[in-house]
Amino acid sequence: MASSRKSAARSSAPAARGASARVLRVIGGSWRGRRLRFPAAALIRPTPDRVRETLFNWLGARVVGARCLDLFAGSGALGLEALSRGAAHVTFVERDTVAVRALRATLAAWGARDPQVERADALAYLAGTASYFDIAFLDPPFAAGLLEQAAALLEGNGWLSEAALIYVECGARAGVPPLPARWVPLKAKRAGEVGYHLYARGQA
Repeated sequence: MASSRKSAARSSAPAARGASARVLRVIGGSWRGRRLRFPAAALIRPTPDRVRETLFNWLGARVVGARCLDLFAGSGALGLEALSRGAAHVTFVERDTVAVRALRATLAAWGARDPQVERADALAYLAGTASYFDIAFLDPPFAAGLLEQAAALLEGNGWLSEAALIYVECGARAGVPPLPARWVPLKAKRAGEVGYHLYARGQA
């Protein structure tokens, strides 16, 4: 079964560096400046602050009132940032038990509205009963080869709203694998060994 962990050991990302690597901050919104701590035992690679800042500048007002899916959630940083900026709902999907426990504790402590945390394999989750999301965050372990499969299931199994936005993070050197033809590229940047991209769901 495919792992949904953003592993610190994956080939395109550096290993965590001490305790400071296990703390993130929320960039904007009602939780701006709050520190997100996640346990060292959880082998995850969170999206860096500067990348999240750029991503949410791209998304802008589309986050407000949106239903979001944080697939391969890891620390939950992307979904938490979305909730902080006014998302109506975020579903977090993560396989790592330690990461799930920490994320649930953070959501409870911060008084998050209407979050859903699913401890599940990402691909198995996407094979289940679908519900619509307006924004999907796709940041799987780079070396696991899951991005193309996850994208195909998102599109093919009816998980996306008609004009959904999809964020994709991948190894910059490997580049983006084949994605659904309906996904139109909007933005793309690189931060070291990480390539990050924003797509819009176009006309069928």
